Amino acid sequence: MVRRIEGKTTAAAVIDKVKAEAARLERDHGVKPGLAVVIVGEDPASQTYVASKSRTAKECGFHSVQHSLPEGTSQDDLAALVDKLNADPAIHGVLVQLPLPKGLDSEPIIQAIKPEKDVDGLHVVNAGKLATGDLKTGLISCTPAGAMIMVRMVHGQDLSGLHAVVVGRSNLFGKPMGQLLLNANATVTMAHSRTKDLASICRMADILVVAVGRQQMVRGDWVKPGATVIDVGINRIDAPERGEGRTRLVGDVNYTEAAEVAGAITPVPGGVGLMTIAMLMANTVTAAYQQSGLAAPDFGAL
Repeated sequence: MVRRIEGKTTAAAVIDKVKAEAARLERDHGVKPGLAVVIVGEDPASQTYVASKSRTAKECGFHSVQHSLPEGTSQDDLAALVDKLNADPAIHGVLVQLPLPKGLDSEPIIQAIKPEKDVDGLHVVNAGKLATGDLKTGLISCTPAGAMIMVRMVHGQDLSGLHAVVVGRSNLFGKPMGQLLLNANATVTMAHSRTKDLASICRMADILVVAVGRQQMVRGDWVKPGATVIDVGINRIDAPERGEGRTRLVGDVNYTEAAEVAGAITPVPGGVGLMTIAMLMANTVTAAYQQSGLAAPDFGAL
């Protein structure tokens, strides 16, 4: 019987620890973790994500601030807001919701956030720290950090002797995920949509992590028997069986087929996606401890 790695229970465990560590920081040191979320425009999906982030921050006992800017906000005005938040000692984490509307360049905005407040883990300083094996002083991108917790729930802290294959090479997920696995002593193969004979590469994996944005691309016969499969994809497809015009979410892995072969697997929905906001809260607490000159709690193992 395949083990289904549930995002809901895992994320809830992270949030419970976040609440406890945030309360301890305020009780012992008088510091309340502060998170500022910036959204530009009216994109419905972004609005939903931001509302969820702000709501969760308040539930965790944070000082939570949301800046909603109009669609026509200029690059200079957005940069000025980031500078203001960088200088605010009550704000420990700054997140600018992506994607930004057309006409705005996200990269200089991301790099303008102070690395110590970059709770999305996208600044080149944080990416560099991860690449050089410094998991203590930097902030790690939220989704791969959450996926790594799920891997460790199955395999423990030390992945020595295990072969991990990451399908996807994005700066947001694929590259940091590969670095996290490598730091845990796995042997890591980085693959992508242009990898020759991708199915054979996937079949070598004890840990198969897929994030390519192609619905159900990985079939059951791509999975090594007993492997752990972490599906990061979120794709919306037509679902006529649910009624005319209805849709449903699927991952980058054909779950039904893969679950017949894998030893453990994350579902979509209900898997890795739920970990992203939980790890954002964990990063905010980590940033608050670090900016207070204190040793940050370890959220890497639950």
